[in-house]
Amino acid sequence: MNETPKFAVIGGGSWATAIAKMLCVNVPEIAWYMRNTYAIEHIKLQKHNPNYLSSVEFDTKKLKLTNDINEAVAYADYIIFAIPSAFLSGELEKLTESLKGKVIFSAIKGIVPETSLIVGEHFHRKYDIPYENIGVITGPCHAEEVALERLSYLTIACGDQKKAKIMGRHLNSHYINTKISDDIVGTEYAAMLKNIYAIAAGIAHGLGYGDNFQALLMSNAIREMKKFIRKVHKMKRNINNSAYLGDLLVTGYSVFSRNRMFGNMIGKGYTVKSAMMEMSMVAEGYYATKSAYTLNSEYKAKTPIIDAVYSILYEGKDAKSVFRKLTEKLD
Repeated sequence: MNETPKFAVIGGGSWATAIAKMLCVNVPEIAWYMRNTYAIEHIKLQKHNPNYLSSVEFDTKKLKLTNDINEAVAYADYIIFAIPSAFLSGELEKLTESLKGKVIFSAIKGIVPETSLIVGEHFHRKYDIPYENIGVITGPCHAEEVALERLSYLTIACGDQKKAKIMGRHLNSHYINTKISDDIVGTEYAAMLKNIYAIAAGIAHGLGYGDNFQALLMSNAIREMKKFIRKVHKMKRNINNSAYLGDLLVTGYSVFSRNRMFGNMIGKGYTVKSAMMEMSMVAEGYYATKSAYTLNSEYKAKTPIIDAVYSILYEGKDAKSVFRKLTEKLD
């Protein structure tokens, strides 16, 4: 693989915009695919995404903007997918260009609903991408703080450490530090699970629980995450590392967390449908909750927090009574 590869970003949301910003620091040109033709024309004229992170100004000479996913895939050696997991299958159905020989990195924090697989496994099984050509970009990092150029950290996981380092080098800057990991499966599951726990934190806040309970909830959440991931993929990992615990904490506590915001609405009495309608962004944790709950029927890890969130979101149970029972199971 060329040491100076070409990159494509797939997605038009906040995280895709943040990744495009990071790459543009280090490469002369990137391909950027988004469905929204209005957004593309706006960026060409006004140099910023009208819908997400609008404070980020781009040098449009560095952007090969397109609403044709095949054009972006054909251009790139490294393709970064940064779209909600619920929409991934629909976008991939548009592909006529082959992914053979491409290096695929997922910046998606969720499970593909159609297959109940994390994104890396989805590409491996459905598109026969070898694991050495699959990677994950995870936090702890919020797109909004990338826009503000506040010091942030990313974890880059890939079966081929050389490719992880190439990706890390092209995302690095004075405000972005990257760390390399070989735990592709664990980091991707952690990125998915932390969104569920952030919804739980939001529900607790909406119900009126304070900081003391939130600390207990997060403490139990990291232990629950460890049990779940160990069941799914057993290997030596330190769950206290930033890719796991750090990402959980920033998603559970940050004012930028859309999953916490979604949970907060549920705790305050919004229905799932009304909370989704009010939010302009997708809360990945909603879809992840169903997938994790379904997966755990096979793995049978002890997951009282996931079970509680599932019963509220998918079984319509009263949040107040569910959390009252949950408090008796936590320690």
